[in-house]
Amino acid sequence: MADVDQGSVLPSETSPLILDGLNSTDSNGTDAVNATVAKFVATPEGTALAYGSLVFMALLPIFFGALRSVNCGKSKNSSDMPETITGRDAARFPIIASCTLFGLYLFFKIFSQEYINLLLSMYFFVLGILALSHTMSPFMNRIFPANIPIKQYQLLFTQGSGETKEEIVNYEFDTKDMICLVISTVVGVWYILKKHWIANNLFGLAFALNGVELLHLNNVSTGCILLGGLFVYDVFWVFGTNVMVTVAKSFEAPIKLVFPQDLFQKGLGANQFAMLGLGDIVIPGIFIALLLRFDVSLKKNTRTYFYTSFLAYIFGLGMTIWVMHTFKHAQPALLYLVPACIGFPVVVALLKGELTEMFSYESSEEVLPHTPRLTHYPTVSGSPASLANSMQSSSSPRRRRNNPPM
Repeated sequence: MADVDQGSVLPSETSPLILDGLNSTDSNGTDAVNATVAKFVATPEGTALAYGSLVFMALLPIFFGALRSVNCGKSKNSSDMPETITGRDAARFPIIASCTLFGLYLFFKIFSQEYINLLLSMYFFVLGILALSHTMSPFMNRIFPANIPIKQYQLLFTQGSGETKEEIVNYEFDTKDMICLVISTVVGVWYILKKHWIANNLFGLAFALNGVELLHLNNVSTGCILLGGLFVYDVFWVFGTNVMVTVAKSFEAPIKLVFPQDLFQKGLGANQFAMLGLGDIVIPGIFIALLLRFDVSLKKNTRTYFYTSFLAYIFGLGMTIWVMHTFKHAQPALLYLVPACIGFPVVVALLKGELTEMFSYESSEEVLPHTPRLTHYPTVSGSPASLANSMQSSSSPRRRRNNPPM
């Protein structure tokens, strides 16, 4: 899943915040950047809990999404197969993302923010239900009682007749999928009605895990191109203009993880949040998942590159927080995450003498022999997992078309 903002970090004079868009807001959208007028001053305990929780939540979709990406690549169902980001896609994506960001900036300047966010909320409501259902499916398979019969269902819509008949929607699901969809719908309604931070995080974690699992880089060189391009993108839009600030302040969608700094004072009704953009999770996460598949391809029963890059991600996120505390200035997180996630594994490969082997590894040849590429608007078919995959393809860098992601 691609997001509008790849994430950034902003300090205030009272307490630093990890933010999706350079601005601290309460649940009602009130600006809290200026510490001199902020009503809330975070305690050291609250700040530490918020930071620790955000780091922990960021690691979950990367770790489990990477593990699931290995099995996803071996799927026998073509509709559930992941789609590959090629070098050409990676080179174009920062430009597409920049156009999307600036386009949203113009939209929010010209049109009513209320109506745009209503449309976006409905879009992410549907997409979030499908993503959360897909995320829950493996867990539901384990806990579903064996004595309950599993019934198969199919929702089919076609266009035309005879030889010109074309499938528009071919949605296959069973009893377990129905339960996942019902639970996900409850979470979606909760988010739409209350915009509660827990519902936001459930959707955000689902988006991030699906992105890491279903978006595959075809090789390490492509990963370096993608991360390098977004490194420049993040630094430019954070330090060079106020476009990202304006969009992030106006954009209401579960494209970030949040955790309250006033949880000890207000409980679940807390409303002063530290935030982390999903781009800071998914973009490094798909690179880490690629290195895990490379580890598997070596057939040495080791996960050296996966654990190295995983620790590098923790180091990069920690560096972001430390620099923000030290210099009291907004920081684009990819400024630190990209060098760490690329540099650490490259150093290890040099020390092990496997650098050439790492850069010559082709993910599509190892575990993705028939990876589909989208060249037109996708039809919806298969299980909830494939439905989420198909819908996400319309808002991620895996697409061949030039429409930018949301």
